[in-house]
Amino acid sequence: MSAGDEVVGAVSTSSEFESLHEIVEKAHQVLPKEKWDSLIGGAETETTLKRNRVAIDSIAFKPRVLRNVSAVDLSVEYFGRKLRLPLFLAPTGPLNLFGPEGGATVATAAQAFEIGHMLSSGCTPLETVAEVAPSALRMAQLYVRGDDSFVHEYVGRSLACGCAAICLTVDSAVLARRDRDIANRYRIAGLGKRPDQSHQARLDWRTVKLIKDTYEIPLVLKGIATAEDAHIAVDHGVDWIYVSNHGGRQLDHGRGTLDALPEIIDAVAGRAKLMVDGGFCRGSDIIKALAIGVDLVGLGRMQCYALAAGGETAIIRMLELIEDEMLRSMALLGVSAIGELGRSYLHLAAPVTTPSAFSAFPLIDLSRNP
Repeated sequence: MSAGDEVVGAVSTSSEFESLHEIVEKAHQVLPKEKWDSLIGGAETETTLKRNRVAIDSIAFKPRVLRNVSAVDLSVEYFGRKLRLPLFLAPTGPLNLFGPEGGATVATAAQAFEIGHMLSSGCTPLETVAEVAPSALRMAQLYVRGDDSFVHEYVGRSLACGCAAICLTVDSAVLARRDRDIANRYRIAGLGKRPDQSHQARLDWRTVKLIKDTYEIPLVLKGIATAEDAHIAVDHGVDWIYVSNHGGRQLDHGRGTLDALPEIIDAVAGRAKLMVDGGFCRGSDIIKALAIGVDLVGLGRMQCYALAAGGETAIIRMLELIEDEMLRSMALLGVSAIGELGRSYLHLAAPVTTPSAFSAFPLIDLSRNP
């Protein structure tokens, strides 16, 4: 990919969507109110959700100039694969609420764009996704809904389906109160009774040790939010630390993930790789996380907006636009490869927008839509 007077990425010249704003607005147009509210909402006061954006918006760039950025390379290599971007589509349980094929559509888009995809165990079956997207970089996320035999069965299925990693979610001992869903009398599971949380509530480090002692597959822990837990995780041999607060949908009044990230990176001290999600919407958001020191960034709500707006085509278009934004940010920072990024390119600064799920989209006017 090249950069110059115009950064040339993968952006198509013929598309319904010319900006990320338009994808979000289209999703708002087509989704019923209860699905839309559930997608954009968080726990209780939604403070954690807003702090995700505050943390991102509180970082300014410190660009360098007079560097040759005629060729900008956004590719990385993880899990023995070359990825077009240091991104993955984060695990989102009810993807079928936003598109009829749910996780299968997301997986085929990830395969086409050559990035990673993490499938929630509350989503499309692993076997279906493996069939429709056989060459995708698939990771399997696990909510524990049973005893050790349940864990072994799910990991076994993941291995059989060619998954590159197992991701154990550890921040969901109970389900939070999500006031938007309550106000709409809407169960996000859509779908029936609430899942049994009893096994997830009893989850402890014993299960981490069980998986590490039994299987060779890389283990990811999703929901790490402190240096203390990061220390324990790497002492258990965890391969990837996934810094996440569930998009602000679990513990209210938590920190934004970018606020927590530096202490966790310092605690890990290179003994594990790092993933992060939480409010990332634009190419510049992703560049900030990479400059702090994370390895892969997860997109949650953005994949849902795109899935609702136009299925696989819109997801690929969303990724094209983010790729283009990343290319331009890198070139204007004076950086030509991901490995050149570092904290010297960042500076703390006061946000200039009101934090919300949409502070990344200043042109958006959802009042225009029905």
